[in-house]
Amino acid sequence: MLALTFIVLIFGLQYFHRQLLHRLLPKGYDRWVTPVLILIHVPLALYMGIRLTGNAGWLQWLRPLSRAGLYFQILSAFNLVMWLLSEGLWRLRHLWKPQPGQPPEDPARRTFLRQTTAAGVGLASYGVLAGRREAHGDPDVVHLQLYFPDLPPGMDGLRIAQISDLHAGPLVKAPLVARWRTLVQAERPEMLLLTGDVTDSIPEEAGIVEEAFRNFPAPLGRYAILGNHDYFTDPRPIWKILERTGFQCLENRWAYVYRNGSRMALVGLQDPMARHGHFRDIRYGPGPSPKIATEGLPADTWRLCLSHRPSDWPLARQTGARLTLSGHTHGGQINLIPFVNSALLLGPYAQGIYRKDGDVLYVNRGLGVVALPVRIGAPPEITLITLRRR
Repeated sequence: MLALTFIVLIFGLQYFHRQLLHRLLPKGYDRWVTPVLILIHVPLALYMGIRLTGNAGWLQWLRPLSRAGLYFQILSAFNLVMWLLSEGLWRLRHLWKPQPGQPPEDPARRTFLRQTTAAGVGLASYGVLAGRREAHGDPDVVHLQLYFPDLPPGMDGLRIAQISDLHAGPLVKAPLVARWRTLVQAERPEMLLLTGDVTDSIPEEAGIVEEAFRNFPAPLGRYAILGNHDYFTDPRPIWKILERTGFQCLENRWAYVYRNGSRMALVGLQDPMARHGHFRDIRYGPGPSPKIATEGLPADTWRLCLSHRPSDWPLARQTGARLTLSGHTHGGQINLIPFVNSALLLGPYAQGIYRKDGDVLYVNRGLGVVALPVRIGAPPEITLITLRRR
């Protein structure tokens, strides 16, 4: 059903874009619109078909071509918005009304449409350049002090680094991930937590993270969970790579952390994608299960939960976690409307701190990008959390 909806949306978008291009292009050139649109969309259709089968063998060469098709969809949507705006401006400016015997297309109107479309493309290009600088610049290093009256005494002052949504792959290369490691290490955290989406979509991409974070100095350990992108294909190679890098993977599991004579438990919830990897009925696990994740854990243990999706906070609270750390939203990644976070389309928790009955959720904006190599109004983030006992 999702694939069918996607196909209908693409065809509808391109039908209207084809109409626009016929109006914009000079006579004679417009006859190439349909075949060019078909050529642009063939790689995207093949990529989506192969992705739905779970096979990745051809994806290496198809991915850049399909990404070009995706970018074209975004350009199509933007052009159509500019078309609607220009039509509205023209009507306001000229109070245009069709008259009997009037030519079907006023040349001045067509020129105005071309000018507004060109201005819109220029504005979009500027936005892409600015967004690319934001995406690939140094991330914000957010320092938080979180207070809990029941925090074990020995955990008072514990410094935790959280990173999330690296999306290592075609849009996030090794030098950028290495830079992130340098910035995290400079904060000297006692513990490093990775809250999912290690890769963009292929397990081999986790090698970029292995190269960057090998031998990371965290005295109390390195822990990770996987995100939805890590389940696009078989996630087991990613688990192995992370374990080899020194991370302990907490997929519906828990682990003790000891400090100054006290202990706390880290609990990890598995992502719901584990129930249907490859976008099909292939299971790599039960998905988020508070019961499995806390099995055998003493009831009086203070708990911190790693849950990739902040929308799963109710499940994280069922584990007894006083603090839940999530990612997934990218803080919206591209926020075009002032004071409106596009991540709210994913659920009520977009970024930052949320509190309920003394429990705390923190949503990290993540470091990498998805689909587009830009961020607008959502800079990448490294979070340094200091736990405090009141």
